[in-house]
Amino acid sequence: MQTTLAPEFKGTPDGDAAEAILRKCVHCGFCTATCPTYQLLGDELDGPRGRIYLIKQVLEGEAPTRATQLHLDRCLTCRNCESTCPSGVQYGALVEIGRQVVERKVERPLAERTTRWMLKEGLTSPFFAPAMKLGQWLRPLVPAALKDKVPAVPPARAHDWPSATHARKVLLLAGCVQPSMMPNINAATARVLDAAGIQTVIAPDAGCCGALRTHLNDHAGGLADMRRNVDAWWPHVERGEVEAIVMNASGCGVMVKDYGPALARDPAYADKARRIAALTRDLSELMPSMLPALQQRLGAASPRAARLAFHPPCSLQHGQQLRGGVEAALRALGFEVSLPLNESHLCCGSAGTYSVLQPELSKQLRDRKLGHLSALEPQTIVSANVGCIQHLQSGTGTRVAHWIELVDEALASTR
Repeated sequence: MQTTLAPEFKGTPDGDAAEAILRKCVHCGFCTATCPTYQLLGDELDGPRGRIYLIKQVLEGEAPTRATQLHLDRCLTCRNCESTCPSGVQYGALVEIGRQVVERKVERPLAERTTRWMLKEGLTSPFFAPAMKLGQWLRPLVPAALKDKVPAVPPARAHDWPSATHARKVLLLAGCVQPSMMPNINAATARVLDAAGIQTVIAPDAGCCGALRTHLNDHAGGLADMRRNVDAWWPHVERGEVEAIVMNASGCGVMVKDYGPALARDPAYADKARRIAALTRDLSELMPSMLPALQQRLGAASPRAARLAFHPPCSLQHGQQLRGGVEAALRALGFEVSLPLNESHLCCGSAGTYSVLQPELSKQLRDRKLGHLSALEPQTIVSANVGCIQHLQSGTGTRVAHWIELVDEALASTR
C-alpha cells in the first residue's frame, strides 16, 4: 500500500515507522475474519483493514474526525490480525501511532478525558490498594457497574511467600493492579518457583509496565514507566544475579518484551532496554525447566481432580506468539485441560481498560467467549492474565483463576 505522508509527518520517527508498516499491507482482508469488533459490528471501519485506511488518510493530511477516533477506540489491540496477516503487517504499532496522532487533533468530551485520566492515574496510585480492599469487603453494596471490577476477597494464603534462598533467581514484575486485585497470583508463582528450586526477587521500585498509559495515549508517561522499571531491574541484571525477568501477566509480558524498540531512540536506555527485553519470559516459558522438579513433588502425570478449560489471552497467543506452552505444562502435571472448540483465538473483551471504556462491546465478547468455554463443562476456567480472569469471572459462576494457582494448589495438597 503506497502512501504520501503529509509534510508534518515526513522524516519523523512515527511517520517513517508508519510508512514502512503501510508498505507491507496488500489490502487482502484476511484480518477481518479474525477481528473481534468486525465480527460483532460488521463495519469495515471497525476492522483492521478499515482502520488502516483511516490512519493512512490522516497521515496523508486529511483531518480526522470524532468518528475516526471512535473507530480507533473500538480496536481492542488484541493483535489477532497480526497472527492472521500473510504480509506481516505490524498493525499493533500502526494503530498506536494512529491513535496518538488523532488524539492530538481531535478533542475528547470532558467525561472521556476525565475517565481516562482517572484510569491511568488511579490504577497506578498508592491509594488503589486500600480502595480495592475496601471494595472487596463491601462488595455486596458496590454498584453493579463497579462490582464486575472487584474480585472476591483473596484466600488466606495470598500473602504467604517462601523464605528459602536458591542459586537460581528470577525477577518477577508484581504489576500495578495485580497485587491489590489478585495477590494470590504472585504468591502462588513464588511458591511454585520455590518448589522448583528458583528464588523469586521483587524489585520494590518497579511498577506498572507502561502498557496502561501507552494504550491511553499517554506515551510520555508510558516511556517514563518503562525507564523506571529498567532502573529498578538493571542492578540485578548487571550483576548477573537473575536468569530471567518473569511475567505472570501476559499483557505486561508483551509490553516489557517491547522495551527495546520503545526506548531505541533514548541513548541512555536503549542498550539496557534491549537487554531487559531479551531476558523477559512469560511464566509458561520457564515451565519446561521446572517440570522435572514439580513432577517429582506431585508424581509425574498423576491425575488431578480439576477439569480445566483454558482461555489463552490475546497478549499471550498473538502479542507474544506463545501457543501451547500452558496446556503442555498442565497436562505434564496431570491436569485435564482443554481449549474451546470454537474461537479460542478471539479476545474475551477485557483488553486492559477496554472493559471500562467500551463496556457494551466488552460484555458481548465476554459472553461469547464464556459460551464456548462453558461448552467444555469445566470445573475451573484458567487463563494467564489478570484482566481476562476478572472479566470472565464477572460473567460466570464457574471459578476463573490463573493457571499457576492450580499448580500451587496441587503442590499444597502433597504437603
